[in-house]
Amino acid sequence: MSTLPDVFADLDDSQLVADAKKDKPEDHEFSYTERDVILYNLGVGATAKDLQWTYESHEEFGALPTFGVIPQFAASSGISLGWLPNFNPVRHPDRIQCTPGNLITSQAKLLHGEQYLAIKSPIPTEGNFVNETRLLEVLDKGKAASVTTIVYTKDVATGNVIFENQITVFIRGAGGFGGKRSGRDRGAATAVNTPPNRQPDAVIEEKTSASQAALYRLSGDYNPLHIDPSFAAIGGFDQPILHGLCFMGIAAKHVLQSFGAYKDIKVRFSGVVFPGETLVTEMWKTDNKVIFCVDVEPSFTAAKTKERGTTVLAAAAVTLIDTDLMAKL
Repeated sequence: MSTLPDVFADLDDSQLVADAKKDKPEDHEFSYTERDVILYNLGVGATAKDLQWTYESHEEFGALPTFGVIPQFAASSGISLGWLPNFNPVRHPDRIQCTPGNLITSQAKLLHGEQYLAIKSPIPTEGNFVNETRLLEVLDKGKAASVTTIVYTKDVATGNVIFENQITVFIRGAGGFGGKRSGRDRGAATAVNTPPNRQPDAVIEEKTSASQAALYRLSGDYNPLHIDPSFAAIGGFDQPILHGLCFMGIAAKHVLQSFGAYKDIKVRFSGVVFPGETLVTEMWKTDNKVIFCVDVEPSFTAAKTKERGTTVLAAAAVTLIDTDLMAKL
């Protein structure tokens, strides 16, 4: 049974960060059924034609790999950041008590920067999980803080780790506390993922529906920014925006359809998507990886919106499963 250490100690941490890491969050339970799997798959663009993702009696029925971001969501979202300087903690915006004023504070300061997901074991189509959450790394970026949380999602019955998530958020105006400015190399979770200088090996376009965010939110992210026009306006948007983890899931589905199963995925969120826009996912296979976004070359921007030409996912890649090795096991 794998267990996270109580503290991810780092000699380069400031005392403020070292003390914050000692605050061990309570474990968070999560249970789901086949219905939740289908709902998630539909939320990232599966259709009635994709019976393996939408029909529970199909012989290959299962969750899309990025379902792994769902069980951990409440656990990682609930971690305390009130210890950061110049950051006023607010209620998580999925609470109906959240006020427009509170949303201004959170939306203006806290940005979801990156997401890493590793699929450690086969994904059950229903289950009871428990999430262990820790502060993994905190960086002082001067005018901002970069905070990375790690979550192990484990099967309650077996103790096996099913998913590992690493979530990085940036908090504007919360820097200046001292300590590390640059993070450690954490392998695939921090890879730069620069595409090769050639045309992509595969391209898939998918138009999101006007109701995409309304559907995806039913998997657990009830932030009104994604459904309520008045809250979106407060956040500086003309209309509600699509969840970042939703369009990450859509792009990841494109990679799965083009190159097969993968064991981990990492993305950087670099823009917003409005429901109804078309995602263009461009993919490059390099050895055992598929890189599907670039954040520099304008001629090779992947996972971008067709209507505005805006890159929304950058520095993204998956590590493919070694099918030859799996066949030998």
